[in-house]
Amino acid sequence: MLSHDPGGPETLKIADLPDPKPGEGELLVRVRAAAINYPDVLIIEDKYQFKPPRPFAPGGEIAGEVEAVGEGVDGWSVGDRLIAVPGWGGLAEKVVIAAKSAIPLPAERSFVDGAALLLTYATSIHALYDRGHLEEGDTLLVLGAAGGVGLAAIELGKARGARVIAAVSSEGKARAARQAGADDAIIYPRGPFDRVGQKALAQLFKDAVGPNGADVIYDPVGGDYAEPALRAIGWEGRYLVVGFPAGIPRLPLNLTLLKSCDVCGVFWGAFAARDPKGNAAHVAELFRLWDAGKIGPKVSATYPLGRAGEAIAAMAGREAIGKLVVTLD
Repeated sequence: MLSHDPGGPETLKIADLPDPKPGEGELLVRVRAAAINYPDVLIIEDKYQFKPPRPFAPGGEIAGEVEAVGEGVDGWSVGDRLIAVPGWGGLAEKVVIAAKSAIPLPAERSFVDGAALLLTYATSIHALYDRGHLEEGDTLLVLGAAGGVGLAAIELGKARGARVIAAVSSEGKARAARQAGADDAIIYPRGPFDRVGQKALAQLFKDAVGPNGADVIYDPVGGDYAEPALRAIGWEGRYLVVGFPAGIPRLPLNLTLLKSCDVCGVFWGAFAARDPKGNAAHVAELFRLWDAGKIGPKVSATYPLGRAGEAIAAMAGREAIGKLVVTLD
């Protein structure tokens, strides 16, 4: 499923390419499933921080089997099951990845669930544990709480012993958030907002988190939701900047002074590259929590490769609950 020119999902086209071959330190993977994430929306429009040469296949998160092993690779054999986040290239039957980026997928886990694990949960555990310093008893406000990273943040927040307030845009999404373990769920209106609307939204957040404010705010939404959420933060709270599907916000920095709070950027991909041992420890913790039943990917829909554009369009429309996965069986 190739992007030849910048544009929306309708510009993607199925085509045949020669089989790729792994080079030194690489694995050739037979892709069985590829999860769709918001970067897939951006990368085909040339709005993402990475701009691969065209034509390229989107699909930044995969699960599959090793089909060939490049020179200098130890610990992997043909047929081994794995998950990885190559960044793009996953919406294809075969893709070459760096062996060091691959993570074994246990036999008891499906390719669909495996493909849906890393980007959401690894982003959220890095955000909450490393950047947000979330502790037992903290109050955590999660915006966009029914999306993939939002549901992951709810589960990880509860696993940490936090009180979790989910903020969503519909009653159906509120149900999904509560099912994931949120202590409460609030429904906010759709933006954009004028100043009166922003003030009302800020009050909605304040009422939900309580008089002491939120210790940690997890924001994968941005836009006009950001400032009202920041106004609901508590003393020395941590505001986590995760993503901007509603637009890149401008925050009045006087609020950070008044609350003595931190605004923290969350860039999991760069963290994983700079601190592979720290990331590996997080991934091991995720599998432990998964085995304990405290987390688990929430896949709401699957699509065949020929309909992958529909999955990206659903993600762009911000209507998806949990994860969307393209299957290539």
